[in-house]
Amino acid sequence: MLARVVKAVSDFLARMPGLLVVIGIGLILLNFLLQLLPPWPVVGWMAATNLWLHVGVILGLLGLAVVRVL
Repeated sequence: MLARVVKAVSDFLARMPGLLVVIGIGLILLNFLLQLLPPWPVVGWMAATNLWLHVGVILGLLGLAVVRVL
């Protein structure tokens, strides 16, 4: 089961190698937009912790590593 999921993800990313990097950049931009919103409870927490910035950077670096392998 897990082998099939890994193979499907690998085949998908082989066709679109830069997708993880683009999603990472999108999450970084989302984090910037959250900084501009008023500090509502959940939005304020995500903006204060820079949650999407960190997730976007990790995903972008992972995407760059995957592009090199594929």
